[in-house]
Amino acid sequence: MNYVTLFSGAGIGCNDLKKLGFNCLLSAEIDKKRIEIQRLNKDCKYFINDDLDKKEVIEDILDKLKYEHIDILIATPPCQGMSVANHKKKDELKRNSLIVNSIYLTKKLKPNIFIFENVATFLKTICTDLDGVNKPIGETIKVNLEKEYLIYSKVINFKNYGSHSSRTRTLVIGVKKELHFTPLDIFLEIKDGKTLKEIIGDLKSLNIMGEIDENDIYHFFREYKGYMREWIKDLKEGESAFDNPDDKKPYQIKNGKKILNKNKNGDKYKRQFWNKVAPCIHTRNDILASQNTIHPRDDRVFSIRELMRMMNIDEDFKWTKEDEFVNNYSMDEKKKFLKKYELTIRKLSL
Repeated sequence: MNYVTLFSGAGIGCNDLKKLGFNCLLSAEIDKKRIEIQRLNKDCKYFINDDLDKKEVIEDILDKLKYEHIDILIATPPCQGMSVANHKKKDELKRNSLIVNSIYLTKKLKPNIFIFENVATFLKTICTDLDGVNKPIGETIKVNLEKEYLIYSKVINFKNYGSHSSRTRTLVIGVKKELHFTPLDIFLEIKDGKTLKEIIGDLKSLNIMGEIDENDIYHFFREYKGYMREWIKDLKEGESAFDNPDDKKPYQIKNGKKILNKNKNGDKYKRQFWNKVAPCIHTRNDILASQNTIHPRDDRVFSIRELMRMMNIDEDFKWTKEDEFVNNYSMDEKKKFLKKYELTIRKLSL
């Protein structure tokens, strides 16, 4: 079974495909660090570390794969321009149109199955189609691919399909009409997700500021300013620091005056629930002020190891070349390692 993956990130999904016996023909990702992590974890015939908006890159992919049989093509283009959580969007038409090259490659490569995945608003987002006309992405997919494919789309929460965290996404599946099954045959039955306590409850409690588990370097949290602990230490599950009295609400000091922070998102400085499915993981999962980052029991953000479990990432997944022996480092060496890699790993785990 051969597959092609576009906008493949750090290759986390590919790790499971490899275990299922799939063969990676080509993986395309613009971020060099993500490609490096992929190389640590899987074999792939071609790694493309370039911009899929370039005509010459698309032509190179077509040339490399012109004689290959492709079972599945997966495309997960950037979602920042489509996400309602991004409050800093400007003109995102070009970035939102990256899906169009995925559609073009699907037309040319003719995989048995294609899977496009993105945020809930994906299909309604405007892109510039191959004909130069601006139209919704859903219409663009239909116009270009419905002749050869049975296409089904649905907004789902991956927690109902085996994911260990809540993640609402649009899934678009296309199956060649000549095959003897449909996109609906691919969907698993809906099931209840595991609770946060079931996923991470066995891991060591971390209470000392900046504590690192001596047996697992990825189970740790970075030190934060001590006065911030007052904002969160008495929170019950589901409560936010903004629910506190004014003297314990998050604040900043400006011109010598204490200014209370504004609560722009209801899930900031919020302690999570043990007996619910883990929340959606956000990019800035390293700070208390981000969304849904506070542990149900400890006064800290989730550790990298906890995030890995919440994102269904196996413990043998490699982030660096040092992973195999980093737990044998001295404590000073571990701190230097984490200072170098922590933020990168947290961002790439998404």
